[in-house]
Amino acid sequence: MSNLFDLSGKVAIVTGASRGIGKAMAHRLAEHGAQVVVSARDAGACQAAADEIDALVGRQATLAIGADLAHKASLQALVDAAEAHYGKVDVLVCNAAASFHGGPMATLSDEDFRRTLEVKLLANHWLAQMVAPRMAARRDGAIVIVSSVGAMRANAGTGAYSISKAADLALVRALALEWGTANIRVNAVAPGLVRTELSRGMWEDPVAVARVTASYKLGRIGMPDDLAGIAVYLASAAGAWTTGQTFIVDGGALS
Repeated sequence: MSNLFDLSGKVAIVTGASRGIGKAMAHRLAEHGAQVVVSARDAGACQAAADEIDALVGRQATLAIGADLAHKASLQALVDAAEAHYGKVDVLVCNAAASFHGGPMATLSDEDFRRTLEVKLLANHWLAQMVAPRMAARRDGAIVIVSSVGAMRANAGTGAYSISKAADLALVRALALEWGTANIRVNAVAPGLVRTELSRGMWEDPVAVARVTASYKLGRIGMPDDLAGIAVYLASAAGAWTTGQTFIVDGGALS
């Protein structure tokens, strides 16, 4: 029997992959056999992450391509370059994140709200539009969008972020419906508090960590690699009959 988690011959694009959750997912996808396009806005950081992943897996498993999620042309160039180099894209992991506003909705500027939705929602829609038709032609593909538990409950000061992440869950359901008969699986992953650069302000504060993890059944915040396994599952044959779902990976906080 074949390995359900074997990704040999698959090509994956992972955005926001120069660090944190994205890099962990890119690493584990490569470890399971995929060729991975490591993408983020900083091309130098992408290359450093790609070199690190190649060293860890012991082969040339990655291609580093910088892209700016706020610009559709940049994302099209990313997809075009991936397809030109590898011939196809089998897996898309939309992980890129950015923080433009921390505070109540009453102080949220139109520009910050617009940028939040562009990077966390519109870019995912664009990328799906770009890769899905060729996936459909091959009748095989997997799209994974990294959302957040913030999509399911309100948190002080993260209104715009939570709104964009909740919209991602609706996007996943819409895409799963529209592309399901072409055997394209579309799912979301919703992490709790994870030790990443974006959440540094939270996990560097012992009082804040204690407050947050009081509801975590596992008693700790997450590490980037805690999210990598679910990406491998959803990208591989193991997830062949899984679509339109949101996988909450939060140490048991919402259970």
